[in-house]
Amino acid sequence: MNKMTHGWLNGMIGVIIFSGSLVGTRVAVQDLSPIFITSGRATIAALLAIIMLVAFKQKPPEKADFLSLLIVAIGVVVGFPLLTAIALQYISAAHSVIFIGLLPLTTAVFGVFFTKQNPGLAFWLFSLIGALIVSVYAAQQDFSTSLIGNISMAGAIIICGLGYAKGAVLTKKLGGLQVISGALLIALPLMAVIALFNLPDDLNAVSPSAWLGFAYVSTFSMFIGFIFWYKGLAQGGISTVSQLQLLQPFLGLCWAALLLAETINWQMIVTATLVTACVIGTTYFAKK
Repeated sequence: MNKMTHGWLNGMIGVIIFSGSLVGTRVAVQDLSPIFITSGRATIAALLAIIMLVAFKQKPPEKADFLSLLIVAIGVVVGFPLLTAIALQYISAAHSVIFIGLLPLTTAVFGVFFTKQNPGLAFWLFSLIGALIVSVYAAQQDFSTSLIGNISMAGAIIICGLGYAKGAVLTKKLGGLQVISGALLIALPLMAVIALFNLPDDLNAVSPSAWLGFAYVSTFSMFIGFIFWYKGLAQGGISTVSQLQLLQPFLGLCWAALLLAETINWQMIVTATLVTACVIGTTYFAKK
């Protein structure tokens, strides 16, 4: 397989892993606070990162990379997990995953800013159409919504796009494992202290499903998924591979149906088909 194909494959694995994040968070937030979920998942993922760095004898990032890693940490270690956990106290998992359809656009915008490479007019046209389809779909759904939930999800998408794009640029230099590990280690001292002071008063009162959701977002969403995702973005290009996330809302809806017994209707299927067409369009027309 060529570099582009590897990029799409790794990116797709990352998207599949990430597609369960909001459902896992939705389950966890029923018994755990957003602050604990955010800090706890970051702490656990950082410990896994230390183990991996030692096992693979990876060199620590240089001081020159600190600012870039800090941006990644703000975007994907702290910002996105915290804002989505807040949002999921007010809106359903099905409603929240639709916002993820806008993430490829924010990632591509920040990617263009960082790399100074414009993928072309056709790419932007298909990206905007895909984002518009997702937005129209969300607007037509009869969800019980909240202003706080919607604003939190919108903020999460913007800050996550920033972290994804900066991390992808840095991955070309350091590698995906070092990027997410470096970001986690930067955040570890603060996150560990916050997690310690926000432990649930009664650990036994937390349901097994909440712990399971927390475990998923701590290991897969916060660490393993990023290794594949950043590698895919670096191999295939930020603007193009990021469009795979247009599929993530509908993968997330499938998880919501399986795990939370939410219904998948015909509008979801039609929308998924149209968005898939947009992903194909961005791939075909993007400048290599």
